[in-house]
Amino acid sequence: MSESRASAAPSEVSQDNAEPEEQIQPVVAVILAAGLGVRFDESNPKQLVQVGGKPIIAWSIDAFQFNARVTDILVVVNDRVREAVEAIVGDDTYDKVRTVIQGGIERMDSTEAALQTLAEAEIPQNAKLLIHDAVRPFVSQESINGCIDALDTFNAATVAVASTDTMLMAGDLGERKVVRKVPDRDNMFRAQTPQAFRFSTIRKAYDLAAADPDFHPTDDTRVVVDRLPEEPVAIVAGSVTNMKITLPSDVPMAEWIARSLAG
Repeated sequence: MSESRASAAPSEVSQDNAEPEEQIQPVVAVILAAGLGVRFDESNPKQLVQVGGKPIIAWSIDAFQFNARVTDILVVVNDRVREAVEAIVGDDTYDKVRTVIQGGIERMDSTEAALQTLAEAEIPQNAKLLIHDAVRPFVSQESINGCIDALDTFNAATVAVASTDTMLMAGDLGERKVVRKVPDRDNMFRAQTPQAFRFSTIRKAYDLAAADPDFHPTDDTRVVVDRLPEEPVAIVAGSVTNMKITLPSDVPMAEWIARSLAG
């Protein structure tokens, strides 16, 4: 598959898979798969590692492909995985995938590349955008739908799970980290993806962030929280199975989840 598949604007496609009232604006999933995975295995891109009989990225794309409310999918890759990902999505099964585009060195660069591609496709400003890490292969349909629903009331939302551990805020004391503060656990959550936004909101936040070359956020919610502090970000219930595969030691747990999902 090539980028020419993106010729149709997201607002004009995939109108047959959801109820008419849900099609006032497109719902676009952006799958971020451009990470180099240096903590995993530099010679074996984790996006392509087989889990439960298929590549990790295929699990993530499936979650949005088979959600009736998602209208379009955009996949962001690096050079090392591009050919393999294009082969995966070239299957007619993935008819919602509009294009595979080049990402950047950092996550922020990859999201910005996706936003620029969508802007050039003249996506409506009120479109719903769901940004998801490709290496979170087991995101639930409940979380995806929760994000879509949350954007009816909010301009930004993120999937998260309440922390079951006490969290510690640390600082430096010489060469050692020391505890500076123990926040109330009731208000502590662990961020997951997808993170969801009205297109105009995330685009504005990124435009503001571009003015600060020292700003290097690790997720898209932080861009909105830092650059649009008056914009509330709703929390959507995540799940412990919506794990991020970061290290080779995460793969056995991923295999167990894949087996459990298969019944």
